[in-house]
Amino acid sequence: MRRMLLITALMVLACGDGSVARSGEPEAASPAEGCAHVEEVSVTSAAAGVYDFTVTVRSSDTGWEKYADAWEVRDESGAVLGTRELLHPHVDEQPFTRGLADVEVPAGVRRVEIAARDSVAGFCGETMLVDLP
Repeated sequence: MRRMLLITALMVLACGDGSVARSGEPEAASPAEGCAHVEEVSVTSAAAGVYDFTVTVRSSDTGWEKYADAWEVRDESGAVLGTRELLHPHVDEQPFTRGLADVEVPAGVRRVEIAARDSVAGFCGETMLVDLP
């Protein structure tokens, strides 16, 4: 019995939290998880190959010691195309929305991933895949 419990515990630890990137609405996530989660993304074309992003993030900010400190626009291979640095906590503003303009996207890229970073936990929350207009 003890051996079975140990094997089960090791399997759970090896599996991680199951977070995956996917298209559409993310599942509701609890800010208590410690990660920053992308909840909504809006993309507009600013010029040929240049896009403006508006992203809504929910995080478990506690103050300067732990807060969502950035979000990234990535191509499907994971290359970072743009980063929006977040310079202060948003403890009393959850979720919060910020923009990033003039992100250059290479020709042929039709879909990007948006991921948010927590200052302590790093990139661990829900991401969102978005088709470019």
